[in-house]
Amino acid sequence: MVSPPSENRREVLETLDRHNTLVIFLTELRKSVRGLGISVIIATVGIFFLSPELLKFVQNHLADKLYFFSVAGPFLAHVKLAMFAALYVIMPWIMAVLWRAMGKPFGVEGGQLFFFVLFTCMLFYAGTLFCYFITLPFGISFLLGFGSADLQPVISIGRFVNFTTIFILAFGVIFELPMFMVFLAKVGVLTRGFYERNRRYALLLIAILAALLTPTPDVVNMLLMGGPLYFLYEGGIIILRIMRIQ
Repeated sequence: MVSPPSENRREVLETLDRHNTLVIFLTELRKSVRGLGISVIIATVGIFFLSPELLKFVQNHLADKLYFFSVAGPFLAHVKLAMFAALYVIMPWIMAVLWRAMGKPFGVEGGQLFFFVLFTCMLFYAGTLFCYFITLPFGISFLLGFGSADLQPVISIGRFVNFTTIFILAFGVIFELPMFMVFLAKVGVLTRGFYERNRRYALLLIAILAALLTPTPDVVNMLLMGGPLYFLYEGGIIILRIMRIQ
């Protein structure tokens, strides 16, 4: 059965519109990528000289003794830690670049753009602090609890840095959920009703993410991540109601 010409035309227009949106997004993003990359490198080099003190601060909070098993191990661990700290410090700029590129095709700019950047950064830092002070200590304590007099933990400095930085960044990104919900509803990709109707699926997805991203598989640590994440999901719906976005 041949589709009516009007339907074919509508499909073509929708395809072109999506293509134009992607082109505008990539063009806007490309304007700042080079400067952003250079800034990350410069910040990483500058923070590298402070990384011993930074590692000592994190180690005193989360671990006891660290070891290395290769000549380059400590150096590479300090480089990774410095890069993580650089990303952490310039995250407001990263968010500004991302939201400017995402908002350009949909006319999101000015005060609206500032709103998204500000609250995204606040949620990001809230997520990282929550992970650092609550989730990681519980998770590491649980994992090390399997040690005994005959089974002593020997923690590699490289794996320790990878473990902590990845989870802290993951929590920071996931805590930004409400702002992306608001953005998708504002530009018409999804609706508030869609979020409200699919709570059960959101809860299932959150449970899966909590199981994958928490450092331990126990229920307590999964709840420490899944609970706040679901509250953030409901918070996104409440924000949409306050802003009267359908």
